[in-house]
Amino acid sequence: MMKPMSFDDLKGKVCVITGGAGVLGSAMVRSMASVGMKIAIADINKEVADKVAAEISGETGAQVVGIAANVLDKASLEQAKKEINQKLGDIEILVNGAGGNSPQATTKVEQMQESDLDNLADTFYGLQMEGFDKVFALNFKGTVLPTMVFTQDMLKNKKGVVLNISSMNSYKPLTKIPAYSAAKSSVNNFTEWLSVHLAKVGIRVNAIAPGFFITHQNRFLVMDEKTGNFSPRGQKIVDNTPMGKFGEPEDLQGATLFLLSDISNFITGIVIPVDGGYSAYGGV
Repeated sequence: MMKPMSFDDLKGKVCVITGGAGVLGSAMVRSMASVGMKIAIADINKEVADKVAAEISGETGAQVVGIAANVLDKASLEQAKKEINQKLGDIEILVNGAGGNSPQATTKVEQMQESDLDNLADTFYGLQMEGFDKVFALNFKGTVLPTMVFTQDMLKNKKGVVLNISSMNSYKPLTKIPAYSAAKSSVNNFTEWLSVHLAKVGIRVNAIAPGFFITHQNRFLVMDEKTGNFSPRGQKIVDNTPMGKFGEPEDLQGATLFLLSDISNFITGIVIPVDGGYSAYGGV
């Protein structure tokens, strides 16, 4: 007889999540803790990781620990892996949640007008490569390097799951943020490539593409700090999302558990939009 569907297979599994102390990452940690997983929040800011870990552990009773890790430094990641192995055991699941945008890699104007030709500073031509490189590296290299390190136990055990965090920018790049959009497109491509590369050694690789959520990194773009209302850009996003709102961090939890669980055992190499219908809407 077929057993009822559940996430019971996730109970006791060891997961490392990069960027797990952020707004979206911590919501994902809560979902994993709620089904009894053992979780290491690997974050560049250990103090914040420890705080979020203690909070979620207190709420759920799950084993959650904070671990210092820099997703752009392989030696740092290898040290983090040693600590995770000592505290929790072999890593069975990896969630690549580290990422974000920066004002340094953001143009001030959405589309160039003729009037901008005399002042290119606010356009694509005024972007500083330092900012562009920083955002691209954080989102793309910051997915590749942790995968290289944290999937080693999965290779040994011939079973595991990698979940990358992409963005709807990967499909329809937003104006103003070329580095972030390009990096997330690269995450999609890497997800597909790696899923094929690892399919015969028992490791599944998928991604979630969140639509529009308000986070620490994008607040400056979508909210008006003075009024507390949406900025014109934030309002434009809501108007072009059929559900007429930004997502809540908890909206990522179902897709996360589904892709991590054996329920999706024959699914690899896909990117699931969680976007309130944004990707389906043509704007008219």
